[in-house]
Amino acid sequence: MNRLMEVSRVFRLGWFLSTGFGVYGWNGTWSGNAGRDVANPQLFIDTATSLERAGFDYMMLEDSSVLPDAYGGGFDYSVERAVIRLDPMPLVPILARATKHLGVVATMATTFYPPFMAARLMSTLDHLTEGRVGINLVTSSPDGAAQNYGHEQLFEHDLRYKMANEWVDAVKTLLGTWEEGSLLLDEHSGRFADPAKVHYADFDGEFYRTRGPLNTLPSPQRGHPVFCQAGGSPAGRDFGARNADTIIAASGTVEAMKEYRRDISDRLLECGRSPEDVKVLFLCNPILSDTDSAAWEKRDALDAAAAADVETNLFNLSYHSGVDFSKFALDEPLPELDQTNGHQSTMERFITGARGKTLREALPSKSRWGPELVGSPESVATQMQDIMSEVGGDGFLIGNPVTRREVTEVCDGLAPVLRRRGAIRDAYRGKTFRENLRDF
Repeated sequence: MNRLMEVSRVFRLGWFLSTGFGVYGWNGTWSGNAGRDVANPQLFIDTATSLERAGFDYMMLEDSSVLPDAYGGGFDYSVERAVIRLDPMPLVPILARATKHLGVVATMATTFYPPFMAARLMSTLDHLTEGRVGINLVTSSPDGAAQNYGHEQLFEHDLRYKMANEWVDAVKTLLGTWEEGSLLLDEHSGRFADPAKVHYADFDGEFYRTRGPLNTLPSPQRGHPVFCQAGGSPAGRDFGARNADTIIAASGTVEAMKEYRRDISDRLLECGRSPEDVKVLFLCNPILSDTDSAAWEKRDALDAAAAADVETNLFNLSYHSGVDFSKFALDEPLPELDQTNGHQSTMERFITGARGKTLREALPSKSRWGPELVGSPESVATQMQDIMSEVGGDGFLIGNPVTRREVTEVCDGLAPVLRRRGAIRDAYRGKTFRENLRDF
């Protein structure tokens, strides 16, 4: 223990809400009053206050603008299994009101939000949260989402990232139309703001044009809210290195985590940024119980259930690729697939692992991200410290289902052990999300 504490890094924790403002553990043993919790913010308020008590940096709400219908050529599975997502943006100020320090990150699709609408919404949320909002920038993946916004299909994958880079420039330009010091609030002279420090954006790019200025106020977070990003493809990594303040990565092994951290550091340097400028958190799903043996039994049961749920595996592959996997024979080799326009890094990992196997053999045998973290809170804390010491990353993004049991196991079991060891923060030292994200 003493040796470990001497070499381990202080790292950060975040929580990934994998279906955003949606439904978790529908009809499951530990899902609580699932019917009453649907569209009710209280589960998420309880989660936010628990995460803050445990010292988490942020919670990140995933989002999508489509009721998934790739699997089976329709949305029967989505409707019956509660694969729904409410808009996370209105939830952000509710969660911020219930907490004092926690960063609240909501997902925004750059492909569908006009820059002016996005910048105005960001500015408003940043003030409502007193500088604690973050925006997870995605380019979206299902064609169905694009069709909901009037397009026949999504733009090509790398083109979406090219557009997204310009979109970020347009948003930042709009957010900068009120300069630092523009707000006077001088009640004696009656001057609210200085017109000399407010100007038009007049942004004219290849894909976006916007005049500005914003009719809101300067952001409390030094220009713009914290930007989060999760792309795993080369184009996605370039986008994150150019624009993000925090990046989340899904890497299954310690070696893959080290490669990702090295690669992002190189890309940051190419962008003229320091590797310390961006906090990289790795997705994981710790499996906890009172003893190591009980945790491994729990892990085996979870893996068996995941492997047996063939339909959910096929649904997930269909959602991420846009290809209907229900049309393929389970016990025959998977046919060659054209390059997907969806989640390229996710599908590339699957297709690589599927070579020489039948579809049934290639289906995921576990529903977890990242390295194996199994055991009692003491054991898992040691595993996390060892990994961070070797990888040199900035922390972990926990992706366990959002049920009160899962949240309690982490926040009241694992986090206190990490805090006693000095592995995670013991206090929040900044006022805004960005200040706390950069305090170590």
